[in-house]
Amino acid sequence: MTAEMKIQMTLAISILLVLSACASHTGVVSIGKDTFMIAKQQATGFPGLGNMKAEIISEGSSHCRAQNKEFQIVSTNESQPPYILGNYPRSELTFMCVAGNDPELQRPKLTKTPDTIIQIQK
Repeated sequence: MTAEMKIQMTLAISILLVLSACASHTGVVSIGKDTFMIAKQQATGFPGLGNMKAEIISEGSSHCRAQNKEFQIVSTNESQPPYILGNYPRSELTFMCVAGNDPELQRPKLTKTPDTIIQIQK
């Protein structure tokens, strides 16, 4: 292996390490009674948001199933493109694990939270 090839190999490995260090995943975090949060961020803008969001929803559902409870989404939040300069795809999920007969269990009616709220005071 030539010196130039060694330098290229070292550079490639360094770039991969830096990129992989930027990804994060909280796992399931308890934030209150029967209420949990999961957040995940990609290391680059290339993978996109759809599969990552599906992964954390599946993880939350599995967590509830392990407790013999039903999965109920409370809210979701995603980063917005463009995915450059550290603004990489990020998705957060807040959910509850509730008993099948709990009144909190219902069809999710998710609405987008406004980015800006204008309040007029008199």
